[in-house]
Amino acid sequence: MRAISLFSGGLDSMLAVKLIKEQGIDVTALHIFTGFGGTKDVRDELKKRAQMAGADFLSVDVREEYIQDILFDPVYGYGKNFNPCIDCHGYMFKIAKKLMGDLGASFLVTGEVVGQRPMSQRKDALKQVQKLAEDKDNLIVRPLCAKLLEPTTPEIKGWIDREKLLDISGRSRERQLAMAKEFGWDDYESPAGGCLLTEPVYSQKIREFIEHEEFSVEAIDLLKYGRHLRLLDGAKLIVGRHKEDNEALQKVNHPAYISFKVPMPGPYSLINKNASENDKKLAAKIAVTYAKHQKGQSYSIEIEGKNYDVKPFESKEEARKYFIV
Repeated sequence: MRAISLFSGGLDSMLAVKLIKEQGIDVTALHIFTGFGGTKDVRDELKKRAQMAGADFLSVDVREEYIQDILFDPVYGYGKNFNPCIDCHGYMFKIAKKLMGDLGASFLVTGEVVGQRPMSQRKDALKQVQKLAEDKDNLIVRPLCAKLLEPTTPEIKGWIDREKLLDISGRSRERQLAMAKEFGWDDYESPAGGCLLTEPVYSQKIREFIEHEEFSVEAIDLLKYGRHLRLLDGAKLIVGRHKEDNEALQKVNHPAYISFKVPMPGPYSLINKNASENDKKLAAKIAVTYAKHQKGQSYSIEIEGKNYDVKPFESKEEARKYFIV
């Protein structure tokens, strides 16, 4: 028999896999890739963690569908920021359900713990997730807190032993950390991280972005890096903050943006293709301000084949008034 377990790479999802695997059930750890999991693609690391817990690994890219169906119209609304957690969890289970036939799976697993997350892991929220997932057959098992919930079909039918499941609740991590130590694990995601949509700064960037432009798959990465500014005539400018930002921005491929660099050590920048001449010149001036420049010296910055001669601002405070966040 096989189960599909939603897999974030966090300790709870690893433990959920382990508890089911120890009952003689084969497990496929399913990572639903929305693009909002963080600033780095860690799918190779997640595969290693899934294997450590005893599962094989599958990642499904749902970015386009997620934006269209979930992000901007959640049935149960948002958490503190732009996080549609209840709808997101329900959606992930729907994806997993669709794969059950192809993978030969009989039920679904998740590492959720009652009371751990204020929006999506209350008991009433778990029922809302089940409804969104259209889990009429009661096939979703939560091994870490199963004894605090009504028995599921896999437990009732004896596919798994309920007595070997747990009764963890709340935000304390003591039991999970003790289990990790017992299994010899020291590589797992921090329980506090995992989704950019829960972060105030990224959420603010989304809200500001959709006031001016259509949100697309390419915008997910566009908003992850750099300083974000809105210029006088409405163009958006993104200026790298450090080496890692510059490297990441060079990989961003958004059809509505062009890139430019300064001729000295400094930021890699992106600006709207349709930016006005005034905004392009202002963008060049800002980029130079954040580069290693000589005070009062003029620099020639090329943007899409045209050179703009600019001097840096006297102070970065003059540039900061254009900051979005």
